[in-house]
Amino acid sequence: MTEAHGDEQAADLVADFLRDLRALLPAHRAQEIKAIGDAMMVRAADARLAIELGLKAVHEVGAHHGFPGVRVGMHTGPAVERDGDWFGAAVNVAARVADIAGGGEVVATDSTLDAAGRPEEVELRARGRHVLRNVAEPVAIFTVLRAGRRAAEGLPIDPVCRMAVDPARAVGTLVHGGTEFHFCSLACARSFADHPERYGSA
Repeated sequence: MTEAHGDEQAADLVADFLRDLRALLPAHRAQEIKAIGDAMMVRAADARLAIELGLKAVHEVGAHHGFPGVRVGMHTGPAVERDGDWFGAAVNVAARVADIAGGGEVVATDSTLDAAGRPEEVELRARGRHVLRNVAEPVAIFTVLRAGRRAAEGLPIDPVCRMAVDPARAVGTLVHGGTEFHFCSLACARSFADHPERYGSA
């Protein structure tokens, strides 16, 4: 996004995202541990509320026109607090799980789902057991969806800057390789038209 739209717009977007996410934390018994660039580390006291928070972060905060696809990863387990930060194996697993998530996706380990009591208001899609870096045993990972949602549901993604685009507000639409792409700006549409091979599989 910084390459497509510049540093100022990217920084403003991150600030908006973090502000909107912070507003959700109290109602979900969650606290911000730290923000690093465009990412936030959050600790939640209740796994069911953590799942709800993750879904809201993706489908409400991250679903606005012009937002890149938000991704959330979570894991449940013991950790150690030092000077307001948290450390331990569970924290490391949570970070690795977040790396697995794609844009617009919430992923969780079976530990989080067990702690949440496998809530009926969500649908689970098994992703199999993953070998995570610096984690001894493979970890079972699930995509978590709101009941009735499909993984592909949501606003289309601009293939150049990776921002969500409301088709009614897109500045341009192109079809390439049998796929329709929507663009947030003329600059992105021009970049795609000039070099579709860079973005056609996005």
